[in-house]
Amino acid sequence: MQNFSDKIDAPPTERLTHLTDRGEAKMVDVADKAVTKRTAVAGGQVRMAMSALEAILAGNAPKGDVLSTARIAGIMAAKQTANLIPLCHPLPLSQVLVDLTPDIELPGIQIRATVTIEAKTGVEMEALTAVSIAALTLYDMAKALDKSMQIEAIRLISKTGGKSDFARSADPIG
Repeated sequence: MQNFSDKIDAPPTERLTHLTDRGEAKMVDVADKAVTKRTAVAGGQVRMAMSALEAILAGNAPKGDVLSTARIAGIMAAKQTANLIPLCHPLPLSQVLVDLTPDIELPGIQIRATVTIEAKTGVEMEALTAVSIAALTLYDMAKALDKSMQIEAIRLISKTGGKSDFARSADPIG
C-alpha cells in the first residue's frame, strides 16, 4: 500500500487532489473547471425482520410514516453534505430524488438517491449522503420494531458529467 508521500513525488496527474505538497488536507480548487450537468446515483438497503417491514408498509410503525420521513431526511441530508464532510464544496443542487422500495425478498427497503446539478464539481458525496441518512432514519423510525436491522451496501451506482463517467458494471443489488 502506498502512502501519501509516494504521491507527492508523483507526476501531477497522479497526485492526490485533496492533499497539499506537504501532505495536508485541502479543498480542491474547481475555479478552472467547466460547468457541466452532473448526476450521481447511489444505493443502499436496510435489511429487517419481515414483521418490521409489514408494520412499516401497513403504516403501523410507532413513530409514524417511516418511508416519507426517511425520504425527506435523505433529501435534507444531500443539501447539507458540505456541512458534514469537511472538504466537500457547498453546492446549489438542482434536484434530489430519494426512492425507497420495499423488498420482500431481502426483507427490507432498497434505497436509491439521484442528485443532479449544473456545476464545476460532482455530486457523488451528496447522493451517498442522501442514502446514508435515509437508511439511518429508517433505522431510527423502526428500531422499536426490530433492533437487529442492518444498513448495508451503500455504494455509488453511477455518475455522469465532469472529466469522467462511471457506471458500476455489475451491481448485484440493483
